[in-house]
Amino acid sequence: MNRILNTLLFCAITTIAAAQTTAAPLGSYNEPNYPLPANYETQWAKVQTPVQLSWGSTDIRYDKYDVPAVKQQHKALLKAWRGERVNAQAVLWTKGNLDDVRIEMSALKSDKDVIPQSALSTHFVRYVMGDCLNPDGSGCGHRKPADYDSVLVADVLDINASLPVKSKTTQPLWLCINVPRNAKPGKYIGTMTVSASNMKAQHLEVNLEVLAHTLPDAQQWHLNLDLWQNPYSVARYYNVPLWSKEHFDAMRPIMRMLRDAGQYSITTSIMHKPWNGQTEDHFDSMVTRIRHIDGSWTYDYAVFDRWVEFMMNEVGIDRLISCYTMIPWNLQFDYYDEATNRIQFVKAKPGDNAYTEYWGVFLKDFAKHLRAKGWFEKTAISMDERPMEAMKAAIKVIKDADPDFKITLAGTYHNEIEKDLYYYSIPYGNDYPTPVKERRRKEGKISTYYTCCVEGFPNTFTFSPPAEGTWTAIHAVAADYDGYLRWSYNSWTHNPLCDSRFRTWASGDCYSIYPGPRSSIRFERFVEGLQDAEKIYILRQEYKEKKQHSKYNALQKELNGFKAEGMTTQRKHNADKQVRQLEYILNK
Repeated sequence: MNRILNTLLFCAITTIAAAQTTAAPLGSYNEPNYPLPANYETQWAKVQTPVQLSWGSTDIRYDKYDVPAVKQQHKALLKAWRGERVNAQAVLWTKGNLDDVRIEMSALKSDKDVIPQSALSTHFVRYVMGDCLNPDGSGCGHRKPADYDSVLVADVLDINASLPVKSKTTQPLWLCINVPRNAKPGKYIGTMTVSASNMKAQHLEVNLEVLAHTLPDAQQWHLNLDLWQNPYSVARYYNVPLWSKEHFDAMRPIMRMLRDAGQYSITTSIMHKPWNGQTEDHFDSMVTRIRHIDGSWTYDYAVFDRWVEFMMNEVGIDRLISCYTMIPWNLQFDYYDEATNRIQFVKAKPGDNAYTEYWGVFLKDFAKHLRAKGWFEKTAISMDERPMEAMKAAIKVIKDADPDFKITLAGTYHNEIEKDLYYYSIPYGNDYPTPVKERRRKEGKISTYYTCCVEGFPNTFTFSPPAEGTWTAIHAVAADYDGYLRWSYNSWTHNPLCDSRFRTWASGDCYSIYPGPRSSIRFERFVEGLQDAEKIYILRQEYKEKKQHSKYNALQKELNGFKAEGMTTQRKHNADKQVRQLEYILNK
């Protein structure tokens, strides 16, 4: 039965604690209203026990108004490497209202060691509005909520310590364990306690086996992770002045969450609206251009420098600075003109004299500035999904300004320009010629793949099965890419905690995490895939050194199922089974 909502659903937001300085909804909030299923009363009438609690599966997004189809399970059996982050999901469902529900997690203890409470976090899983794919199976194109089935999706991992749970609803609970790298291998046991002011406390047991292998720090992982950051979205949502102390304070935990996933690059904008304002919060230029009356140019890098320094020194992401872009969609470029005392725009395409002058003069000055800061070797001029002829013209301007500039492109593979690109990311389902990939790797170049709204599978929309996030990361190593790119980490919609739908793409395409900051089911499962990818690198090297050919071949055989060419329609619906089977091998 279709549940189409013709108007934007109301989401009541309460103000945050008085101690905080912003009026943005970062604390308690109410989820959107949603039509009840047709069999709502019937299914809840069959529930005999007033309140029930059980472990569930992290592969499932449990419906809020349905009685969960789970077999009562009071022990969670988990395995982890040292240094790994593992997750579990429990489900609470009730026939009556529960007030002030709380989750408490004890330390995990073994005979020889303790994993402290500080390494554990618990979250209420909250619901957000989403939609669905297009009839053609993609998530692209302009859309109106009335034209798509609306869904209430379990995705947000809330940061509030307590929550009321309404009668005849299901409340998923999330557990995240960050296993210390110095934890001693062995079996650990702990207890999750769920209580409420009007409910007798209930308990679930956690059994965690810590294995002898160790994952390195995320910033040392092999895969090159590139999720584009949007600082402007943070300023708008948190209601703080752009580039103020309050803005950086708000961004710090958000960007550190990305660092802890292994993020490789810093997203910077070196022109106004590099993507034509496609998001709720467009990107401004982080460089101020001034054309003087005599025709000379001056460039101010204050914002660019502060943003890069913040990401490098305060967050810890410092391997690449991606500068977007020299080929925007509408091909007009901003500057402040002293003669008219106005912001003006140059309208020109790559190859035009005006284009060459605008960018050539800037790039020479930019290279000088970057060298003075010690950042030149880490900086790349970046483009995405631009035509080959335009790329050729832009590459010429860049190389004429400074032949040592690095260049990146996320877009279709073109053999004609491949050698000019330090970092090349191509769409899912495409591949590099094998000799090209091998040569690029020897030259120290980066060859990755990306997904966007085009792919119905694999993806990390709010309605995507959670295991697809894990599958996406594993695919990178299975298909022998150097990493993975996605255009959006935190380009939040107008009301991201309540409505993930957007005017142009399927819900959730714009962002992976929520304000607060709050993680999400899809982001946590994606990080699991990044960890699995690193495990694969480590184990393959170990098997080679120890000449354990049967183990190496078994792992490779399992990985073949994560290649695009081996993915059939039937197998798309079994991503969870694929992931579980691979993780069984990785944790044997």
